[in-house]
Amino acid sequence: MKQINKYNLYLAAILCVLAGSSCKKILNQEPKNSTYDQAFWQNARDYKAAMAGNYSLVRAAFMGPNADDAWSYNGGKIYYYMYGDAMAKNYFTIQYSGDRGGGDGLESIQNGDYTFSYNYNSLGNWTKHFKSIANANLIIEKATAAPIAVFSDADQPEKFRNNVLGQAYFLRALTYFAITRVWGDVPIVTSTYEDPLTAPQLPRSPKAAVFTQIEQDAKKAASLLNWKYENSGDRGVIANRGSAYALLAHFYLWRATMTNVNSNQPIMQDVNSADTAIDRIVANGGYTLTDTARYYNTFISKSSESIFELAMSEENREGTPGHIGMSFLRGDQVNTFGSNPRFFVPRSYISKHFRIKGETIPAHWEWTGTEWVWMEEVVNEILDSNDVRFRKNFDYVKTDRPACIKYANVLYRSPNQREPYLSNDMIIFRLSDMLLLKAEIALYKNNPDAAADIINSFRIRNGCYIKQDPTDPEDKDLIVPHGLTVADVMKQYVIERGKELFLEGHIFYDLLRTREYKENIDWLPNDESRFKREGFYLPVDPLLFRYNPQLKQTTYWVGKV
Repeated sequence: MKQINKYNLYLAAILCVLAGSSCKKILNQEPKNSTYDQAFWQNARDYKAAMAGNYSLVRAAFMGPNADDAWSYNGGKIYYYMYGDAMAKNYFTIQYSGDRGGGDGLESIQNGDYTFSYNYNSLGNWTKHFKSIANANLIIEKATAAPIAVFSDADQPEKFRNNVLGQAYFLRALTYFAITRVWGDVPIVTSTYEDPLTAPQLPRSPKAAVFTQIEQDAKKAASLLNWKYENSGDRGVIANRGSAYALLAHFYLWRATMTNVNSNQPIMQDVNSADTAIDRIVANGGYTLTDTARYYNTFISKSSESIFELAMSEENREGTPGHIGMSFLRGDQVNTFGSNPRFFVPRSYISKHFRIKGETIPAHWEWTGTEWVWMEEVVNEILDSNDVRFRKNFDYVKTDRPACIKYANVLYRSPNQREPYLSNDMIIFRLSDMLLLKAEIALYKNNPDAAADIINSFRIRNGCYIKQDPTDPEDKDLIVPHGLTVADVMKQYVIERGKELFLEGHIFYDLLRTREYKENIDWLPNDESRFKREGFYLPVDPLLFRYNPQLKQTTYWVGKV
């Protein structure tokens, strides 16, 4: 399954089945009276192609409409990052920048405003996600019902069937986890319908029911999948047992803290379940942290710490001009770009996460030798340039619009180097993420010293600055001492997540889960009124109501869109 693109013909056939309608024969290979549903699902190769199609659909859903369009780098609006990072405004800024995009109102999401039609028609539309769910449902139904002889062209038919089922259950669970974090209550669809005209129009199910479905699917996936890969080329980009446990770890922590947003006390049973899932990953997964000397390898493809990622490698012609990384890059990295990207990193992020110390020079008059000149107040900051993540991830840090170069593996398809494609996979789960979650778990268990040790292990590993002068109160020690309160260490934990996982789709959810949104998300009021009304969930595109009158708008957005 290395090259998912080569299965596009199979995918087209499957989509015809899903649509409940006939479509033109592909390459005139089938008799006129055959339906693709009857001609497909005949051997292991068909199921392998169907799974490749499922990964393609998940990738398309996480990317969003037109993310592969040749001009989409003007916007770079991959939805996975819009939902998980952009809404945490203080981590990166979307601006109108003329030739690099603007005018669509996307900037407003960073103020918590989704009333601009572009935003609720695009970010509020879950159609692509349900296409991937429908495909997973179809694979589960067919593989479960098929006689074992259907898989006889596989080396180990029963093992092959289990692997196919495990991947389908994992992708369905992953998709439901993604959409419940965005919309809360969503319809639960676990059956296939040959005729869409007779399919039921389903309402949104309560998030508690969605949680149950995710847990069941992810556990089923873990029981069916293996830790090791039969094909080394599948590493990271095809689900295995570690992928299922990583999903469960995130899921349990989300359910532990977001089931009741009016309480700041996590559900400890779920916290313990997350802890167990991570322990299994560490003990059995064989994952290792990427050598910091080869830092960028983590974000190109299939690193040693990759647990699950969506393939976007130009090695298989799956790179994209619409990767969010493109929107941060300038002419230094891409031949066709200028100096004004649409997205940039706020100076406040750089200062908060990497500042060692700084001397404030008050505004004053200064004699130049020929005249007096008024000098505005400035802060002479010293930043932690020792930290690998600072050195490798950011550029133009002394300007008012620092750049993120975390994703800058730009390749060109045309000989004249005029068609840039970014060849960086979309990382969903990796080992560093899992190990940091252990610090959060320690904090929920009232063990701030253990959490501090985990945070410090990351800072030391990445070469962070360590205090040099004990007598200098301005010499900021970036090592977290023992003896701090849970609240104090939690703040350091969120800062560390913001360093390690910057622009990996986690930040917004981290801030909600830990309740650290108050100091980091401007549009969630400190009085918690919007948070407690679950105003962090997105509205649903009103166009979807035309086709399903059973749907209801997200509670917070009723009457607003």
